[in-house]
Amino acid sequence: MPELVPVFTKDQIQKMVAAVARRISHDYKGRTLVLVGVLNGAFMFLADLVRELSIPAQIDFVRVASYGAGTASSGKINLTKDLELDIQNKDVLVIEDIVDTGLTLSCLIDHLKSFGPRSVRVCTLLDKRERRERAVPVDYTCQVVKKGFLVGYGLDYAEDYRSLQEIYHLKL
Repeated sequence: MPELVPVFTKDQIQKMVAAVARRISHDYKGRTLVLVGVLNGAFMFLADLVRELSIPAQIDFVRVASYGAGTASSGKINLTKDLELDIQNKDVLVIEDIVDTGLTLSCLIDHLKSFGPRSVRVCTLLDKRERRERAVPVDYTCQVVKKGFLVGYGLDYAEDYRSLQEIYHLKL
């Protein structure tokens, strides 16, 4: 049976999200912002983030798969749901749950740039740099984390554990 080791509490997550929302609201004041959530993992973070913003924002989602049922990226990126909003000449902020190897995010950024947005930047709940294989710009980070496979608050292992309200290290 896997063991769940607490990493971040609900209160800690709420404070991190509120802090990054203040920075984003300041930086994008008076601009047309489109938040692009990366499904499935980022949906909880995006929902909490958008409620903390003091500026208007449009919301869209993409779904990109690279992990499958494992704990490591397969290296193969599959775009299974694309944008529905027109992002041409708009500021796009990609909302990720966790940036790990950078492979998925790098491909996604290139894909989004092909639609002619004014800018594409990245906001992530967790930045896990230890396994980074491709340099990717992460403009807004709630927390840098080191080792461990994390679950909860949208993060999953084989589609389980997403509904946990806190973040845990999953020990298999």
